[in-house]
Amino acid sequence: METIDTTKISVGVVGLGLMGCSITTCLLMAGHPVVAVAPLSADLEHAAKRIHDHLIRSVEHGLIKQQPEYYLQQLIITEDYSLLKDCQVVIECTLESEIIKQSVYNKIEAVIGSDAILTSNTSAIPISILQKLTLHPKRFFGLHWAEPSHTTRFLEIICGELSDPVKAEFLYNLSHQWGKEPTLVRKDIRGFITNRLMYAMYREAINLVENGYATVEDVDRACRNNTGYWMTLVGVFRWMDLTGVPAYHTVMKDLFPTLHNGTEVPELIDKIVREGGKGVANAHGFYNYTPEEAKLWEETFTEFSYEIRQLALKYPADVVEKKLKAKNNK
Repeated sequence: METIDTTKISVGVVGLGLMGCSITTCLLMAGHPVVAVAPLSADLEHAAKRIHDHLIRSVEHGLIKQQPEYYLQQLIITEDYSLLKDCQVVIECTLESEIIKQSVYNKIEAVIGSDAILTSNTSAIPISILQKLTLHPKRFFGLHWAEPSHTTRFLEIICGELSDPVKAEFLYNLSHQWGKEPTLVRKDIRGFITNRLMYAMYREAINLVENGYATVEDVDRACRNNTGYWMTLVGVFRWMDLTGVPAYHTVMKDLFPTLHNGTEVPELIDKIVREGGKGVANAHGFYNYTPEEAKLWEETFTEFSYEIRQLALKYPADVVEKKLKAKNNK
């Protein structure tokens, strides 16, 4: 794997909501100079504190060795798009709206060099659609992160129909320097890889609750104690290898015809959204929370993200290859 000197690559982040701040944190931790642009003035009120708090926790958990000030000297937070002019990579993290994104791309492309790479953190809009909204579609890619971006190992690099494969390989190599174990999605598809897998599970979970087979709590408990038990170690294909492929083949024949395949948004989630529910953000979701409970769940998730990272680092995808190499070198 080619090692890239991140200190020589300036990166822009446009959009400073929750994910924009954690992506910025990840890039600072990797050594990049970062220009973080807030398309909304309201984001300026929270961005600096969020990034600083992420860095403080990262020091406490041993992800980085220096104090926040060491990394923050590499950061510019601004509303001025012109400061992106020297960035070699720009990551857009705005709302899931083609109209909004095109407006942002116009502002970015007015100032960056023609050889700079432009990417989107979209999780819903195909890259092949978004890249056609830009002046130079060959240099456009999806960079799909997971929150919190500075602790998770996840990253999808998505090629659109017009994307330059050489630049895709560059992003793939660079993302390893960000502490990622990336997936290169070579053919564009709506939802990419992880969301297609996850939304199939969300749909089946909601269907089971709506039809009285289990409660929300029951479904969550089953996920935590089965799928959640092994997924940090392996993915679905390795899991089938480990536990016997023929058994899955047998079950598929009878189970697949019974799985839910509806195309409408289920009433269970639609009702929550109609009533203004946002989950722990406003203490109203599939569960109801007191404000104190909602805050504690957010804090617990943050703490867990650091702990699960340590477990994932202990058991990387090539854990067996590393063990064999160490054994053979004795």
